[in-house]
Amino acid sequence: MPHIDPAPRSHRSGQSRQRPRVALFSGNYNYVRDGANQALNRLVGYLERRGCSVMVYSPTSPTPAFAPEGTLVPVPSIRIPGREDYRLGLGLPRRIRAHLSAFAPDIIHVSAPDWTGTAAQSFARDAGIPVVSSLHTRFEKYAAFYGANLLRPAMERHLSRFYRRSNRILVPTPAIAAEFGEAGLGERTRIWGRGVDRSQFTPHARDMAWRRKLGIADGEVAILHFGRLVREKGLAEYVALCERLIREGLPIRPLVVGGGPERSWMEQKLPQARFAGHLMGPELGRAVAGADIFLNPSTTEAFGNVTLEAMASGVPTVCIDVPSGRNLLQGGSGILFPQGDMEAALRGLRELTRNARARAAMGGHARNASATYDWDGASYQVLECYMDVLGRSLEPWDGRGDAAIPFAA
Repeated sequence: MPHIDPAPRSHRSGQSRQRPRVALFSGNYNYVRDGANQALNRLVGYLERRGCSVMVYSPTSPTPAFAPEGTLVPVPSIRIPGREDYRLGLGLPRRIRAHLSAFAPDIIHVSAPDWTGTAAQSFARDAGIPVVSSLHTRFEKYAAFYGANLLRPAMERHLSRFYRRSNRILVPTPAIAAEFGEAGLGERTRIWGRGVDRSQFTPHARDMAWRRKLGIADGEVAILHFGRLVREKGLAEYVALCERLIREGLPIRPLVVGGGPERSWMEQKLPQARFAGHLMGPELGRAVAGADIFLNPSTTEAFGNVTLEAMASGVPTVCIDVPSGRNLLQGGSGILFPQGDMEAALRGLRELTRNARARAAMGGHARNASATYDWDGASYQVLECYMDVLGRSLEPWDGRGDAAIPFAA
């Protein structure tokens, strides 16, 4: 395995350009909306406001989910078998390499361990450009949801090589940083947190008329699934838990917000559910605030943007005990249950279903806790990492948002 110097020599000292030129590689920058590309688009917008030059390289689609922040350069890709809503980057053909060379980045940031991301790492190594990698999901856990458990060891080896080829590694939680530390990568690892728009996700967006129109009675407790309708988001566990509560006669109504390839399966398995579909903007905020409990059984979340958005909406969460949920649900903001312990999950759901005061108290704690998560503050962590690997420095973050942040060579 090649040794990676934590800071390539040509980039250790200050250069004439104080604001870095960043080439960002993504596996999905805007063709399907998810938590990863939400963070990446927020980052690019922030960097450009700070005066950085950014070029984004990613697979694209004729029907993108939203307009991208910054300049997006399409890279060759194919649909992923069995997950045809997502695409797999195929590397860096000569045309893209020429474009990248002409852009002359100071930093190459790779956010997906696909063929394009690994090719970008090789390009950077050959050119003496530092590589920053960011972790956005626990890909090694996907195999179990698609009948490919035998592939997990190979996936883990690939991910280990991918991150070891990076000069800096950005992870979303201290628990994941600790994992990299145990693997001997602690000196390279930095935290990149996340933020939430508390004006979009707010208890004030709750609309009882919207609930009634969707078919949720005033006396029913709406249990929310929020996010992409794909197997790795814990859909089977969500369905099983809701079915159990319904059989017990509890007045719950499953509320599903989001779209994806497993919707028809969910409609068949859980006919009592109300499906709001894929929503954005104020409509999404209204739907999340319209829930009474958020149930998150996903084991593949690296940070848990949806949990944070539910918290900001004042919705109490029942979440599987994984590092992402543990990092967010502190101080009475939610209930954690051990992985595989359905009875513990049911106890938490029953308690909140039967006790409106407990829901309100927990939702209030969650709303208050969400105030510590700021998108500009999170993006500043990335810029600080870039400047560190280039041997430059920034004045400390002062929480002023769009206020000017001086650069120092």
